[in-house]
Amino acid sequence: MSSLSGTSLRVATGAGLLAAVLLALYAAPPPLWTALVLLFLAAAAWEWARLLAFGPLLRHLYAGATALVGVLLATGPAPALPHAYVAAAAFWAVLAPLWLARLGALPGPGLGWLAGWVVLLPAGLALVYLRGESPHLLLAFIALTAIADSAAYFAGRAFGRRKLAPRISPGKTREGALGAAAAVAAYGLLLALFGPWACDLGCIVQVVAGCLILFVLSVEGDLLESWIKRRAGVKDSGAILPGHGGVLDRVDSHLAVLPVAALLWMWLRS
Repeated sequence: MSSLSGTSLRVATGAGLLAAVLLALYAAPPPLWTALVLLFLAAAAWEWARLLAFGPLLRHLYAGATALVGVLLATGPAPALPHAYVAAAAFWAVLAPLWLARLGALPGPGLGWLAGWVVLLPAGLALVYLRGESPHLLLAFIALTAIADSAAYFAGRAFGRRKLAPRISPGKTREGALGAAAAVAAYGLLLALFGPWACDLGCIVQVVAGCLILFVLSVEGDLLESWIKRRAGVKDSGAILPGHGGVLDRVDSHLAVLPVAALLWMWLRS
């Protein structure tokens, strides 16, 4: 009974969250959307500070400072945006893999504060930028991670034998990752063929390759948060979402995907 109740709670929370996101994505005026993104950044920053064992006062200070810096960046000059996305791409391409390879201790407050900003702020800016370009575009990138997660789960259940990262997340398998990669490649092909642009063969290759790059980043984002939680000795990053845990538990993959997606979009449309 408790398992059924837990599953029902998880489904209800997920459905409500999906409805709220879609409503905000398509109906909220830009100032309200930006305010919601800043609220998300503050909540995610508080959970990040909790995972890194910041004290109660420092957690609230970090959440407020993150929202304030988010306001300054979101309302600042547009040319500053690519620099934030490049910083995030460098983190996920170089520093995060090294962190995961070493499986070292969590950073202290100083480095942890900076790392949190590199992880959170570019993703928040990408939410504002991509939605400003088109709500459909942002939804397409969000859907990519959802497709990857679902395909990895079902492929792993059906074919999973070899662990992907047993010391970080024992439930993930290489077969699940390969199944997810195939699903994301098919999704990218559909986007290229039926998207709102004229896509020749070269464009199709670029879109599919870009989707596969984003898939790899989504796995990395998931693994990094899993490792941080494991080192912190907690199951979830928070408890704000009944049945789902915290904000970071739901957006770990998106934090890695969205800034690079914004960069790829800038490149594709140039």
